[in-house]
Amino acid sequence: MKFRVTAIAVGAVAAALLTISPASAQAAGRNYYDHKDPYTTGCGNAAKVVRTGSLSNRIDGKVGTIQLWWSGRCKTNWIEIRTASSAHGTISVYTDKGYDRFSFKQGNGGRHWGNMMYGNNMCAWGSASVVFGSGRGGQNGSGGTTKACG
Repeated sequence: MKFRVTAIAVGAVAAALLTISPASAQAAGRNYYDHKDPYTTGCGNAAKVVRTGSLSNRIDGKVGTIQLWWSGRCKTNWIEIRTASSAHGTISVYTDKGYDRFSFKQGNGGRHWGNMMYGNNMCAWGSASVVFGSGRGGQNGSGGTTKACG
């Protein structure tokens, strides 16, 4: 009797896993690159810029550029900025299904990028904020891109 109860319990668990697995596998596969670096994954190798904007502040005007990137191979978007190498701040990418926010430090010649988000057949856009020096007296800036939908 004990063997039969165990076999029934194992069978029920296996049936439940089979029912759940296809949906879970699809979601995991679709979002495999979410929150990952586009260059360490290879997604940045054949990517293109789809939207460009400016990072600005009220005193100096333009303090950098912001770009929304698209990888057709990985079906992902991310944001890259170019600003003063002394700047630090945050980079955000948004899609219809979620977002990722990345904090960057000074250096890298002022070129910084955030993590990716799956963006196939939906809209994506981004924003960034930068702080350089003390952050006071206009030593900061922000900006974004318009939406790109596809």
